[in-house]
Amino acid sequence: MITVIIPHLDQHEMLRRCLASLQAQRPPQQKVEIIVVDNGSRQMPTDLCASFPAVTLLLEHTPGPGPARNRGAAHASGETLAFIDADCIAHPDWLYEIERCFAERADIGIIGGDVRIARQDSSKLTLLEAYESVFAYRMREYIAKQGYTGTGNLAMRAGILSSVGPFGGIEIAEDRDWGQRALSKGFRTHYRKQMIVFHPARRNLAEIAAKWDRHVAHDFNRVRSTRGWRPRWILRSFAVALSPAAELLRIGFSDRIEGPRARMLAMYGVILVRLYRCKVMLALAFGADASRIVDKWNRA
Repeated sequence: MITVIIPHLDQHEMLRRCLASLQAQRPPQQKVEIIVVDNGSRQMPTDLCASFPAVTLLLEHTPGPGPARNRGAAHASGETLAFIDADCIAHPDWLYEIERCFAERADIGIIGGDVRIARQDSSKLTLLEAYESVFAYRMREYIAKQGYTGTGNLAMRAGILSSVGPFGGIEIAEDRDWGQRALSKGFRTHYRKQMIVFHPARRNLAEIAAKWDRHVAHDFNRVRSTRGWRPRWILRSFAVALSPAAELLRIGFSDRIEGPRARMLAMYGVILVRLYRCKVMLALAFGADASRIVDKWNRA
């Protein structure tokens, strides 16, 4: 059996689309169960989940998608665990590719796939769609360089989660933490480009800012425990501000966007985002409270 685990928080319509995409999958040979774990929504998606077959709804009170995934995994019956986020849409071959990979390669225990931006109008990208198409969810790069993949498109053999241990809470980047702990125990994450999910671009710059607030704060929490961290952190802040110039080639040759308009939008987007990241990094260096930034997944 394959168990699909979906953490959820106040995203009812997106969860509906996610579940619909899972119901429309090319049928794998194994049975499939779906576990949605609500993390404290204003209203539990009880009726929504009941309207789809083979969907179980659980509740996790501890804030964070990591604890929600742990709750789902604890109730899973499958030999394979497949993780997707509530705001993602699975490609019709998503489960088929997961099953095929594990069937073909007994030596592979963890796989991460490609995450593409879901476009509202494929002929005319928005600023954020152009930016995120190039710069968001670079899973192949994360796996190759840092040994982890995003938990919004992750699959593993169930025994590996038991060996590595649970996902962390909202105080850390739980996907990076778990993937690197797995690597330290000898479990390598493999990239599977045919294993695709689609994620909508952020709706506005405020959502991009909230994402980078969390990522920067997680990095800050990790770095500030090292000796002499402050001058290195400040230098890194200014390097981030200057880094858009180095992205010209990436944008110019990216196969994820088409045409000069989309490439100009992507460049404008990366300038805005990198300057904002520099601002947040400097604020943390001079006394801003990182804990107030990371505690945004859940109101609790």
